[in-house]
Amino acid sequence: MDVYLVPVGPNRHELYCEVPDEPESDGPAEPPTGIISRLRARFREVLADAERERRQARSTAPQDGWVARAKARTMRWVAEAIAEQRLLWHLRRQTEACLFYPDDLDEARAMAELRRQLTRDYEKHRRWLIVDGLLFILSGLLMLVPGPNVVAYYFAFRLVGHFLSMRGANQGLSVVTWRAEKSAPLSELRRVIDLDPAMRERQVHDVALRLRLEHLATFFERTAVPS
Repeated sequence: MDVYLVPVGPNRHELYCEVPDEPESDGPAEPPTGIISRLRARFREVLADAERERRQARSTAPQDGWVARAKARTMRWVAEAIAEQRLLWHLRRQTEACLFYPDDLDEARAMAELRRQLTRDYEKHRRWLIVDGLLFILSGLLMLVPGPNVVAYYFAFRLVGHFLSMRGANQGLSVVTWRAEKSAPLSELRRVIDLDPAMRERQVHDVALRLRLEHLATFFERTAVPS
């Protein structure tokens, strides 16, 4: 697994990766038993729907009805959540990974930044796991209201997402063997942050092409902060 330490400010970095979509199941699985198994099964279904929408990337006219519009907004939110937590979710299955870092940093500082961010993510998702777990339990009171318990589904998604992210961060800190490699193209991103938007966009796309990272430009524009 390749992970990139992307400069998003003069002294700020964010971890980034691009990984293939989750493989389709080879066959019918046994019905999940237990509340945790059912939550994870439902979580995978929602992820599959969101990934399908992302891959198709089709432009359609706005759908009629508040239910259809609410579902479309939910899928957009899920897609954003997937993008933000994809790295941690996939770290859960890794034992080896390579950190590509800007060549204007030394390796020790790059590895320290990696561990700092994984530790920060672990603590953040542990806190939210507790909060959303309590809110999920409280949302069970809405079972008395007719119709699907949308609030419970929302907190269930967040609950499982934070659990998987916490496991991924812990895996990256305690299990994964990291290899580090310098990357000159990543250093170029630091130098384009303060350029005008049109010029910055061209240069970021050029870096993305050289690194073969399809969505790097979108990530950079969302996270980079001009000084």
